[in-house]
Amino acid sequence: MDRNAFEQQARTWREKAYSVSRRCGAGKDEADDVAQDVMLRLWQMREELERFQSVEAIVALMAKHLLRDHQRRRKAETLDEAIVVSLATSPHEELEMKENDEWLTRKLEQLPTTQRTLLYLRQVERRSHEEIARLLGIEATSVSTLLARARKTLLEEIKRRNK
Repeated sequence: MDRNAFEQQARTWREKAYSVSRRCGAGKDEADDVAQDVMLRLWQMREELERFQSVEAIVALMAKHLLRDHQRRRKAETLDEAIVVSLATSPHEELEMKENDEWLTRKLEQLPTTQRTLLYLRQVERRSHEEIARLLGIEATSVSTLLARARKTLLEEIKRRNK
């Protein structure tokens, strides 16, 4: 698809992405962000758009997926330690939680860099195995293996601590 043809359809696609995002629960700003992301991705794949029967269906699907990604990241970012601590019922429990957090942080820092990075990308940023593989330049099967090793290492440390 050439630039002129893309520009003629762009407004329609952007409105579709915006409306799908709003229907799925996004606020105006978030729906705007999602629509913009959809347009960027469409532009990047403009040469392949002609092979699809319905670009609008692709736009709707992209908008839903990108909105879900935005919401996952926002939830991970808004989790606040103060909220977690405030759920404790006694000062003793708060102290115990703080000690556990510090212990876990130390154990995470002792992991090999690759395993620590993989855990962060998977657990905190909620990235897929494919995304992680692409970011780190490794195979998706390697991501699964390395994550399993990191989790196993942490589990063994927890078992040792709880004996």
